[in-house]
Amino acid sequence: METFWIKAAQLVLALALLVTIHELGHYFFARVFGIKVEKFYLFFNPWFSLYKFKPRKKKAKLNPDGSERPSWRDTEYGIGWLPLGGYCKIAGMIDESMDKDQMAKDPEPWEFRSKPAYQRLMIGGVLFNFILAIVIYAGIAFYWGEKTIDFSDATEGFDYVPAAQKVGFRNGDIPLLADDDTIRATDRDHVIKMIEADTVTVLRPGAGEVKIAIPDDFLFRLNDDKGFFGYRLPVQVKDVVKGQPAYDAGLKAGDRVVAVGQTPTTAYVEFSSALDSLKGRPTTISVMRDGSVVTVPITPSENGKIGIALTPLTDIYPVTDIHYTLFESIPKGIEIGTTTLTAYVGSLKHLFTKEGATSMGGFGAIGSMFPDKWNWRSFWEITAFLSVILAFMNIIPIPALDGGHVMFVLYEIITRRKPSEKFLEYAQIVGMVFLLLLLVYANGLDLIRAVF
Repeated sequence: METFWIKAAQLVLALALLVTIHELGHYFFARVFGIKVEKFYLFFNPWFSLYKFKPRKKKAKLNPDGSERPSWRDTEYGIGWLPLGGYCKIAGMIDESMDKDQMAKDPEPWEFRSKPAYQRLMIGGVLFNFILAIVIYAGIAFYWGEKTIDFSDATEGFDYVPAAQKVGFRNGDIPLLADDDTIRATDRDHVIKMIEADTVTVLRPGAGEVKIAIPDDFLFRLNDDKGFFGYRLPVQVKDVVKGQPAYDAGLKAGDRVVAVGQTPTTAYVEFSSALDSLKGRPTTISVMRDGSVVTVPITPSENGKIGIALTPLTDIYPVTDIHYTLFESIPKGIEIGTTTLTAYVGSLKHLFTKEGATSMGGFGAIGSMFPDKWNWRSFWEITAFLSVILAFMNIIPIPALDGGHVMFVLYEIITRRKPSEKFLEYAQIVGMVFLLLLLVYANGLDLIRAVF
C-alpha cells in the first residue's frame, strides 16, 4: 500500500506541474494578444472548487480606441477537486466550457473570436510543454550530468526480461548492432533502436556474434515485463555483516562469489536464485580470492540471505562521467528533448495495430512508470517524458484538443472562410465525446489488467 501512495503522489505532482504549464501557455499568449481570460484552474471543478481567488477589481486601463483593456485581475484562479486535467477559460472561445450564452452576444474586441487568425492558433500549451521538457532535461544534465558504462566494458553482459529471452536474447549477451547501426550506451534512443530493428546483433560468450530477429510486436511483448535489459551485476563482496552466515564462513571484502553449491553464479540473478532455493539448508559457497577459488561451508538464512553488501557496478566497470556547465546543459536539453520526441512519434505506428489498441493505458499505466521509492532524478526524467507526450498528443488534429483548434484556423487561413460557430460547437462536442470514450477505454484496460 505504501508503494501505491508513493507512485500516486508522484503521478499527481507530475500532472499538476504539466497541466499548470500547459494552461499557462494558453494564458500567456491570450494576455500577449489582449484576450480576456475568465478562469485559470488546476484540475477540474464541477459543482465546487477546493480553492478559488478573484483579484480585487481596479479601474480598467483603456486601449487607444477607448475599449477596456483586459487585465490579469479579470481572471478567477482556482484549484478543482477532479485531478484529470485543468483549463484556461478564454473569453469568446468555443471550448470545453460550452458557454453558449457568451457566444450568443455580439463579439467584444477583447474576445478570442474577434482576433485575427494567427492569434487564434492555440499552440501556447503545446509549446510550453515542450519547453518544459527541454528545461527539465537541461536541469538533469546540469545537476546530475551523465554517467554511463560502455557496453563493451560490461564484460559480464546483460540480463534480459523473459519476453526478450523468448525471441532469442540470452543473459550475458552484449548488444552490438541494431540492423547496421552501432549501439552505444550514450545514445538515449538505443533501446528504441533495438526494439524497432529487424535484427539485433549481440556478442554472446562462447558463441561470438549472434543475430536475433526482432518480431514486429516486440514492443508489446515487453509491456508485461516492464523493461528490456539491464547490466549484469557481478557478485563481488563490498562488505560483510558481522554475525551473519557470510561472516561466519570467512568471506571477505573483495571476494567474488562464483558458485553456490554446484550452481555457477556468474551474476546476481543466478546468485539470488541459488540462495533462494537453499533457504536454511547447509551448502557451500565458492569465491575467487587472490586468483584462486576458495570453497567454504555456509548455511543461508531462512530468508535466503547470507549478509553481504555487493560492490556497485560503478566501482567494477569504468564509468564515463560527463559534467555539463549551465550553458552546455541547454543544447543538451534540446538534444534530449528532440530525440525523445522523435523516438516517441516513431513508436506510435504500433498504436494502430490490434496489439497497440489493447496495450493502451490510463492513469494506472502512467503511475506505474514511477519508481517504488521516491527518487528525484527518476521523477524528473519521467515528468519530462510525459511533458513531451502531452505536447505531441495535444497537437493531434482532433476537435477539443489544441490540434483541432489549429486545424480549423489553418482551414480559415487557407480558404479565407471561417467555420461557423455552430459547426465549431458540434465539432467540440464530437471531440469531447471521443476523448471521454478514449479515457474510459484506456482506464478500463488498466482496471482489467489490475483485476486479472
